[in-house]
Amino acid sequence: MQCGPTFKARPAYVSSGGMTNTDTTGLTRRDGDTPEKLRALADDAQRAAVAAELKAALDGPYAEARDAARALIDAKGLRADDTLPLDEARERTMSQLFDVLSTGSPRGSFRKDHGGTEDIGATLASLETVGGADLSLMVKAGVQWGLWGGAVENLGTDRHIPLIKDIMELRVPGSFGMTERGHGSDVQSLETTAVYDRATGEFVIHTPTPMAEKWYIGNAAKDATKAAVFCQLYTPAGDYEEPADASVPGSWGETHGVHCLVVDLRDAEGRVLPDVHIGDHMYKGGLKGVDNGTLRFDHVRVPRENLLNRFADVSEAGEYSSPIESDGARFFTMLGALIRGRITVGASAGSAARTSLAIATKYANKRRQFAADDSLPESKLIEHRKHRLRLIPLIAKSYALQTASNKLISRLNELETSIPDRTNMTKEQSADQRELEAHAAALKAANTTHATRTIQECREACGGAGYMAENLLTTFKDDSDVFTTFEGDNVVMIQLAAKELLTGFSREMGNLGPLEIVRFGLDNFGTLLKRRTAAEKIIQNLVDSVTDRETTSLFDPAYQVELLTEREDRLLMSLIRRIRPAQKMSTEDAAALVDSCQDHMLSCAWAHVDRIVLETLLETESALPDSQAKKIMEQIRDVYVLDIINGNSGWYQEQNLLNGARTKAARAALNDLVDSLGPWSETLVDAFAVPASVLDVPLLEDVSDPTALTFRSVTNPAAGM
Repeated sequence: MQCGPTFKARPAYVSSGGMTNTDTTGLTRRDGDTPEKLRALADDAQRAAVAAELKAALDGPYAEARDAARALIDAKGLRADDTLPLDEARERTMSQLFDVLSTGSPRGSFRKDHGGTEDIGATLASLETVGGADLSLMVKAGVQWGLWGGAVENLGTDRHIPLIKDIMELRVPGSFGMTERGHGSDVQSLETTAVYDRATGEFVIHTPTPMAEKWYIGNAAKDATKAAVFCQLYTPAGDYEEPADASVPGSWGETHGVHCLVVDLRDAEGRVLPDVHIGDHMYKGGLKGVDNGTLRFDHVRVPRENLLNRFADVSEAGEYSSPIESDGARFFTMLGALIRGRITVGASAGSAARTSLAIATKYANKRRQFAADDSLPESKLIEHRKHRLRLIPLIAKSYALQTASNKLISRLNELETSIPDRTNMTKEQSADQRELEAHAAALKAANTTHATRTIQECREACGGAGYMAENLLTTFKDDSDVFTTFEGDNVVMIQLAAKELLTGFSREMGNLGPLEIVRFGLDNFGTLLKRRTAAEKIIQNLVDSVTDRETTSLFDPAYQVELLTEREDRLLMSLIRRIRPAQKMSTEDAAALVDSCQDHMLSCAWAHVDRIVLETLLETESALPDSQAKKIMEQIRDVYVLDIINGNSGWYQEQNLLNGARTKAARAALNDLVDSLGPWSETLVDAFAVPASVLDVPLLEDVSDPTALTFRSVTNPAAGM
């Protein structure tokens, strides 16, 4: 069954006209391409009411968890501080984990029978909010309760419950040992080995080559006492005996693939254990509060029971068993159980982007530069159209992405509740799970790409003040930079969305290589389209309510959906045509052809992301009562769509879907929209509800009375200081 609100791969919205290669009606702005200007600003109380209504829409179903996190941030001063020395920054972040624990929110990640509260949605929303104040703290918390704790709970069984409780209460800090020097995104090719020794009932964990050393492991350098280590699992037919060269692939015999085991790193006093070697990455480009390090194991022995055995086990006699027969299916089921980290990273990047926009937009409403005439006061930055064009489309995209993240978190929450046993999922449950994984990957890429662009734009929009660490923007810039590659490189993540579009998430996906992907995608294209026609009822109703007017206004939501859908469809169909010849090729040639189409696959996937994000924004908008807030949300949606159309205007003209006059009208309409929303810009970011302590930065100090300001220079230049 379908679990709650869900993204659909492609809804078939039925409009009265439909789009063709000659759809050039309504070419000029007189046909409805000029937006209605929002009414003048209300008084402070009414403006606050509008912000509160928009905040409620953006907070979604987890408003209580978000507000609790905001209160904690203000009460404990949980704000990034990039000026601290490395050791002090790490100690501060670790101590703040206990502040986060005091709220009880981490317990939502864990099942009730393990002592948790089983409210993963609230926990992820809380962590996302923390990310808008301090990404180091978010990452540290995510490693402890999301990755380390999530691995033990979701990959382990009842024998691991005592450890789960210790992880939950922060009695056992841990690490997530997946990435290696030689393999990051390609998890199936990890080299660390776990070989079973029947004589002792132990696994021998070993790092066979320098490329197998675990790298970038959070918590490893200082705090972790244990780690969830991902290894190639071997059960030799005979007695344990070291091969002549353990670094040679297959030297232990046939591997059962990648599995996860708990490995002790330090004793109770914090001393590194024998045969465990830990390195410290020290200074990184950001995230100073996270103690990333390296892990190397020299034939470290762990009890057989340390294997996290939900999806596979090894008996005392060394017999391997699994309820999932296919190695590929088992591998992807295991990774699917660890999806929370990817969702949290994307959502937290979005939160950091919103904080940055709040700072930059509030600054733009204070800072004055240039006057039209000497007799006039200088204009505020936000009163310059170019400045509005810098910030307001990014605000609109932040609104859209937050609605998409809310829906993704809700869907994860419902899917995890409805599928307690992942070893025996129905065909439809498997499809739902794979669809969730693909959308998590796509939105992780979308949110982190957006954050990288947005934070940089905000930094520049604040001039020299934006470059000062005290104003937080450079800290967010540094700390969020790695988000584009950790928890999955964005290029790889967006390809997962393309893979979904080509395959429909077949049960056999885990075993498909490039040639099989091509064949499956072509042979099952009809099935894929059937899955894509099950539109969300609320979106279909909204479209039906406007398409009867046979309008093609750029502000018609049905037409907007149709424009974005048509782009996704045509890119997908042309991609299928490009890879069709691979059906008759050798595996090597087919792989080369698919590789040559990667840019096309990425374009198709990004079009898919643009469309599903629009749908969630429309759903959120439709839930608002008729009010000023709804009118603002409508224009936010218009800005989001027109920014996409302007960014892809060449494609729309190539396809004869919009001619030059219409794309010119789209650019003019975007200008009109930012003019309309400009006076409301501070209200728009007030809806992000960034904690007051985070916004307490020098560049936002009150400058309305210059006589009340003080000089910051305290040294004496004449004395050479």
